[in-house]
Amino acid sequence: MLKLSFLLTLLSSASFGPWHDEAKRSGVAIYPPACTSIECPVFDVLQLGNGYEIRRYNSSVWMSTSSIQDISLVDATRTGFLRLFDYIQGKNSYEEKIEMTAPVITEVSPSDGPFCESSFTVSFYVPKENQANPPPAKGLHVQRWKPTYVAVRQFNGFVTDSNVGEEAAALQASLADTIWAAAIEKSRPDSTTVYTVAQYNSPFEFDNRVNEIWMQFYVEDELLVM
Repeated sequence: MLKLSFLLTLLSSASFGPWHDEAKRSGVAIYPPACTSIECPVFDVLQLGNGYEIRRYNSSVWMSTSSIQDISLVDATRTGFLRLFDYIQGKNSYEEKIEMTAPVITEVSPSDGPFCESSFTVSFYVPKENQANPPPAKGLHVQRWKPTYVAVRQFNGFVTDSNVGEEAAALQASLADTIWAAAIEKSRPDSTTVYTVAQYNSPFEFDNRVNEIWMQFYVEDELLVM
């Protein structure tokens, strides 16, 4: 297994939204506020760049829906979240209630055209106490992540079908000509543009909303040589 220490230094501050003023001054990433009250997956910040952040997530377990076909990310995420909410409320094989966590993530495999259905998979981070034996449930499946590397862009407000595409394009542009862009491209199956939308807030929270675009990739040894 690849062993990675902090061979990368924090670079220039990122421009992700109004809550990042402190980050611009200090050069330190801001942890999503929701994660101070509910459990989130643990990560290390490897690099804070201009418009992006590179993270390494520890091994983690996620409960995921089957692929949802829709033209709307918002509608697909709502559909998937309701299935996962029923799951944590006890609609599972153990009839066990599970604590809410963050973020809820939606993996997006975009369609070829604006009026074609895309594929969406919605996932819930399983709390540590349930990760060894997450309750199974019909229509859901477990994903076990090894240590995972992610390029991240944060944005505020509510997620919409229009702004996620804009934010994903902005993340991709900010990564251009970096070693991370090459790693992301190499990690994509069949050169498809796949990204993930992470949401940390409930629909009833209107202030300090934090959303993220994730692009996952593999790390090879040459990326660690500075």
